[in-house]
Amino acid sequence: SALMGILHETGHGLYEQGLPREWRHQPVGRARGMSMHESQSLLIEMQVCRSAPFAEYLAPIVHQSYGAAAEGWDAAALLRFLTHVAPGFIRVDADEITYPAHILLRYDLERAMIAGDLTLADLPSAFNAGVRDLLGLNVPEDRLGCLQDIHWHGGAFGYFPTYTLGAMIAAQLFDAACRAEPGILPGIAQGSFAPLLSWLRRHVHGIGSAQSAAEILEAATGRALDAGVYRQHLRSRYIDRA
Repeated sequence: SALMGILHETGHGLYEQGLPREWRHQPVGRARGMSMHESQSLLIEMQVCRSAPFAEYLAPIVHQSYGAAAEGWDAAALLRFLTHVAPGFIRVDADEITYPAHILLRYDLERAMIAGDLTLADLPSAFNAGVRDLLGLNVPEDRLGCLQDIHWHGGAFGYFPTYTLGAMIAAQLFDAACRAEPGILPGIAQGSFAPLLSWLRRHVHGIGSAQSAAEILEAATGRALDAGVYRQHLRSRYIDRA
């Protein structure tokens, strides 16, 4: 969980570091919205760091760091761990398959609150009912339920959908990058992320807000946002590989 959190935030940081220096402090030099921002964090966390090449890179580091305690944790075992699917209470720890359910729940609840159809007093029970319906789990306490996220407490209503939009954008960008640059996946296996980062700098980071998110995505991938790419990614990683 800690490693994945660090990798997620690294994606955000790489985006900010790659924004055009000549446009710094100008609106055109800013990141192109939070869906694009979350795409960069999820591209690193999910697309790159739950992949087979990353598991190959990670395995010797784990053995070097933990010695005898890492016995049995070869690349294949790490990949199984990184792609393990099971429903859980905590959104930030969710796997790629169950994560969208966490977002659907929060989106439905915040829409109901904004519309006046759900009171704050009824939020915990509504949240728990949604977890039960979508994930088959009974929430034992609110810290594992409606109190686990910072977003609503900070007034960030309407933010949660950017995670699913970001996951879709990330899948499409990574697919296009790997098609354009054959050295990306072998590089990841060797711990070289320069080919991928170079592609992202050219096609996403360096553009800032000079284009809309839709324009950036279409220019980089040759198509508008396509949920089919995301579905194919999930199918390839979690069904076909099995």
